[in-house]
Amino acid sequence: MTLEQLRIFVAVAEREHVTRAAHDLRLTQSAVSSAVSTLEGRYATKLFDRIGRRIALTDAGRVFLGEARAVLARAAAAEAVLGDLAGLKKGRLALAASQTVASYWLPAVIHAFQERFPGVAVTLDIANTEIVAEAVMDGAADLGVVEGAVDEPALEATPVAEDEIVLVVGPGHPWADGRTLTGVDLVKARWVLREPGSGTRAVLEAAIAEVGVGVGALDVAIEFPSNEAVRAAVEAEAGAAVMSRMVAAASLASGKMTEAAFALPNRRFFALRRRDRYVTKASTAFLEMMAEIGEAPSKPASAPSL
Repeated sequence: MTLEQLRIFVAVAEREHVTRAAHDLRLTQSAVSSAVSTLEGRYATKLFDRIGRRIALTDAGRVFLGEARAVLARAAAAEAVLGDLAGLKKGRLALAASQTVASYWLPAVIHAFQERFPGVAVTLDIANTEIVAEAVMDGAADLGVVEGAVDEPALEATPVAEDEIVLVVGPGHPWADGRTLTGVDLVKARWVLREPGSGTRAVLEAAIAEVGVGVGALDVAIEFPSNEAVRAAVEAEAGAAVMSRMVAAASLASGKMTEAAFALPNRRFFALRRRDRYVTKASTAFLEMMAEIGEAPSKPASAPSL
């Protein structure tokens, strides 16, 4: 059994699809299928059930997935130690971040970091806050950056920036006239929201609870897994939404959206790391870089393709 076989197995298991795993790993489909078959054949254990074009983990596969992730995390930790011995001239840094952070704030930090430490390879996975926290817990990411605190004792959360949240509507919405909104107004409106588990949605839920409204009382027309989809829906007059001012800035400036008069608390961006794991020089340097850039987090950054 090799680390490459484990890496391929985990990729297939997470995507439940051989072709997608091969694409993401930049391998041929036959190489990925062969690695999985070799593991199953050598240990006479079926790891996947084949269901049409898709696959699903067997009970044995689910057990093995946890162990495979743990082995890969330990290998990554060993590589990180060697990277430290190279004095940040070589190495890697695996990041995971929630969408607003990853698309609008973190690219500038990554660019500045790579300008300073060009020998350190940086990877970035994008998911919602809950999944990012899981990635740090599992060792799939050295650092996570999320919108809002995470209630997990094993994780150390360090505030690195502050983000302003706004309630926005299309220019033809009744709230575009600047009226001060009440809890009754919120219940009567149609909403476009991010999915449960997102940091933006958590801010809305906490804010409306202060005026006696639960999220279950809202008329949620659509839920989207991306900020850009929510923004486009608001521009199309699909309903009201909450989002980072960084996400809304261009649409507000062009008049495609209007800010409604309902106070929402600012939120913080937090860097997450496991308390019991070795902190690499690359992680420390990146945390310091975020602290430097976090002094002016409200300025929207262009989002390069990562």
